[in-house]
Amino acid sequence: MNTQATTLGLLLLAAVPATQAQNAEAGRAQAQAVCAACHGANGQSVADNIPHLAGQRPGYLAAQLRALKAGTRKNALMNAVAAQLSADDITNLAAYFAAQAPAGGTAKSDFLPNLAKSNVVLPAGYPAGFTMYQTVNRPDIGQVRYLYANAVALAAARAGAPLPDGSLLVLEQHAAKMDADKKPITGGDGFFQADRLLAYAVMQQGAGWGAAIPEMLRNGDWHYAVFNADKQMRNGVNQAECLACHKPLDKASFTFSYEPMRAKR
Repeated sequence: MNTQATTLGLLLLAAVPATQAQNAEAGRAQAQAVCAACHGANGQSVADNIPHLAGQRPGYLAAQLRALKAGTRKNALMNAVAAQLSADDITNLAAYFAAQAPAGGTAKSDFLPNLAKSNVVLPAGYPAGFTMYQTVNRPDIGQVRYLYANAVALAAARAGAPLPDGSLLVLEQHAAKMDADKKPITGGDGFFQADRLLAYAVMQQGAGWGAAIPEMLRNGDWHYAVFNADKQMRNGVNQAECLACHKPLDKASFTFSYEPMRAKR
């Protein structure tokens, strides 16, 4: 029996959990400040459509994060977040979530307080003072969408400038009228005909609003909200998902429709 080799092997095995514990501790702050917005502070997610991470194998978690960072695994929200992670971040986050007790049952984590609250206000007189600048067909979900901007946002976009504080954009979601074959009816302008209003998705920017949002998610000072057809703010909307989706659009004031707004005359 090679005593020296055996001793070395035991030392190496003993070092593995210590290293994993160090990595987990290094990943704790980032996990609880950013990842917790969707996956929960301890890896138990905030919604049924978001996977739990607690107790998953670290190698599996790291591999998925690397694939999301590289874009070989497609998920618009996670691609935007993972793109900002370093190799050490990925190792540390994987170790942290792997070290958490596996989530059980149907329990969910709460939204992070700084992301659950939105400062967005849909003006009572809307759409007065707003200009519709784009129409979008969504055949995948049977909707037609109308995009509106307030005067502050529209003036800045027309000038080719970043959208300033006070900018407010509204995306109206309408169910499209359907024919007998349940296909959207298209009008003479090429757009689906609207049947009924479903909701308003709103983004608004105010001075300092982004200060409490983690930098990996922050969209300048934009906040997001969804309002029902009766203009009442909808509960249970996780701003983190909106923020992650818009995060890569920093060169366009974090909007998907800056160019159509700029071209509107």
